[in-house]
Amino acid sequence: MIKTIITFIIVFGILVIVHEFGHFYFAKRGGILVREFSIGMGPKLVYHRGKDGTTYTLRLLPVGGYVRMAGAEDDEEELKPGTPVSLFIGEHDRVERINTSKKSTLFNGIPLEVTATDLENELWIEGYENGDESAVKRYAVDHDATIIESDGTELRIAPKDVQFPSASLGRRLMTNFAGPMNNVLLAIVTFMLMSVAQGGVATGTNQVQVASSPVSVAQTAGVKTNDKIVAVNGKATKDWTALSQAIQPLANKQTTLTIQRDGKTQKLTVTPKGEKSNGKTVGMIGITQAKDKNVGAILLSGFTQTWTMTKLLFGALWHMVSGHFSLNDLGGPVAIFATTSQATQFGLVGILNFLAFLSLNLAIVNLLPIPALDGGKILLNLIEAVRRKPLSENVEAGITLVGVAFLVLLMLLVTWNDIERYFIR
Repeated sequence: MIKTIITFIIVFGILVIVHEFGHFYFAKRGGILVREFSIGMGPKLVYHRGKDGTTYTLRLLPVGGYVRMAGAEDDEEELKPGTPVSLFIGEHDRVERINTSKKSTLFNGIPLEVTATDLENELWIEGYENGDESAVKRYAVDHDATIIESDGTELRIAPKDVQFPSASLGRRLMTNFAGPMNNVLLAIVTFMLMSVAQGGVATGTNQVQVASSPVSVAQTAGVKTNDKIVAVNGKATKDWTALSQAIQPLANKQTTLTIQRDGKTQKLTVTPKGEKSNGKTVGMIGITQAKDKNVGAILLSGFTQTWTMTKLLFGALWHMVSGHFSLNDLGGPVAIFATTSQATQFGLVGILNFLAFLSLNLAIVNLLPIPALDGGKILLNLIEAVRRKPLSENVEAGITLVGVAFLVLLMLLVTWNDIERYFIR
């Protein structure tokens, strides 16, 4: 159980952090201020303010992370009238730090009860200084000033010129697309690593690798690694699939293999062992697919396996939307945890395969045109490109709210279904 939990945390963390780093990187390149890049969720443990204006935080719950961009929908309003703050005035008589937290004390801070602020356009803050309500005092705020939030995290303020909506349409579109793109790249790299862990890329041909186990009946009969089994009981086997299908029904039956070795053909007799698989007895002779250890083949495998799995996932998606939808086709955190347990049983190769599968899933699901997902945001970008102007803030906020409500409802249904599937039924 401990191994499964640790694997789940690592896999889920890698998926989300790689996804969010895509948004982070292209936002920075597009001139958008990333106020916070968080690893983990929940209460803050430590943070570091980078010279690039981003605050990097490590949070208590080791699951995933997030990117907080200036002006994005998840960038909350910071100061409300009546909020008590302390102001730190810099060399140019401008506010450089605004402290709203009781956890952090600023030396020489000016106490102020906020009455109004403009931290986006004109950059000022005003209020009652030292509890004197007879006069409202206004202070100019530096463009690169910071604000210390209630949990003690210090972030840059978000002037209009560095906000997400102020970036060009192309840069916003690329920033939205970058998360899913990074997950596809992660899948490609993970499949390459999986090929390395397997000792090479399975060729898929009728060329075999003999298992080193002493119970390998193929080895006992004289089959050697790199032999080609071209026929089973006289039936031609042109590839690995045909070879497997020919041997599996022959459990405990004497079988003639026709092999090619060094340009010569010979016949060997084996009796496949009967092994239980999915409730059936199938024949096994102790061979695996021959592997290509060439670096080029390993690198290429990342792309070919990603493409193969992508086609399978789109096929499954089409099956659901074409009238065969079932909650059993979906899986939330509970299903991921349960599948993680199964993947760990196959060691590093199983975990890498599972990571690549989840990464592609995350990319494809995020590209669906559902409001609140990256695909929904990209759709709004495309609508803006056609209209040559963005939707109003109220309309966009309403569309996003509907998308969030739909996703929350779907997640609740999927999670309950997963609990029933794995723990009740």
